Amino acid sequence: MIATSKPETVNFGANGQVVIPTRPREEFDIEEGTKVQVYEENGCIVLKPIPGKFIKSVRGSLKGSGVLKAMMEDRQRERQI
Repeated sequence: MIATSKPETVNFGANGQVVIPTRPREEFDIEEGTKVQVYEENGCIVLKPIPGKFIKSVRGSLKGSGVLKAMMEDRQRERQI
């Protein structure tokens, strides 16, 4: 990944909250309620936005596939162990 803009310094709040500056928020279409993946990579903390458009595009994609029934059966078996 190549950095295309100059780094900006931000501070962590008391509860570990970080305010993302305007420019990256606009560039990555981050708005209130946007989900992000947080993970470590090569000693760095990475925040990867999951766009609302993506979440909406997969919503309901497993409907009628039996996934919910299989998951509930698995949970029931786990409780019996």
